[in-house]
Amino acid sequence: MALLTDALAGLANLPQPAVLAVTGALTLAECTLGVGFLAPGESALLLASTTVTTVPRFLAMWLVVTLCAVAGDSIGYYLGRRFGDRLRDSKIVRKVGQQHWDKAGELLRRRGAWAVFVARFMPVVRTLVPASAGASKLEYRRFLPASIAGAVCWSALHIGIGSAAGASAKYIESVFNGAMWVVLGVGVLVGVVVVLRKRKQAAQSRELEEVA
Repeated sequence: MALLTDALAGLANLPQPAVLAVTGALTLAECTLGVGFLAPGESALLLASTTVTTVPRFLAMWLVVTLCAVAGDSIGYYLGRRFGDRLRDSKIVRKVGQQHWDKAGELLRRRGAWAVFVARFMPVVRTLVPASAGASKLEYRRFLPASIAGAVCWSALHIGIGSAAGASAKYIESVFNGAMWVVLGVGVLVGVVVVLRKRKQAAQSRELEEVA
């Protein structure tokens, strides 16, 4: 546990602008067409969020991640508008899985712009919905508000989870360090009891042998 908290402390000691820049870049890549499978944006966001220990840091990361997520969505949208359903046969979509492209399209047909918001919280599909929305000719004026709302909620949720996880790791370590001595003492006590019981049983066996 100490190794984990040391790693988190090392991350927290990095310049905050550097943490924000890297997190924002990975979020942008993750939200662009299928690139999320090459850039671990969500994992990076959770890890970087462990450095969030104050309200200003939360707000700064929330703003950066939201803007980068919306920008990534918009890039994906315009790629979809430019290339249309030809993207389904592209190398990157085939690598992700064409069935996910079909699922994104089906979600958009059933839910419209609402699907853009919902897909933000769906693994795999969320990286394809913006491009699929562009390919399906969903109007950008309907796409953008749904993208912003999804990015605002998604980023706040993940930053909150990451921040709580970092605080929990430190708390667990402090509890573990205190409890470690209690566990060690109990272990020694149990060992002494076991040894004394074995000696008593051995003495009783010898007495029985002598009587026999």
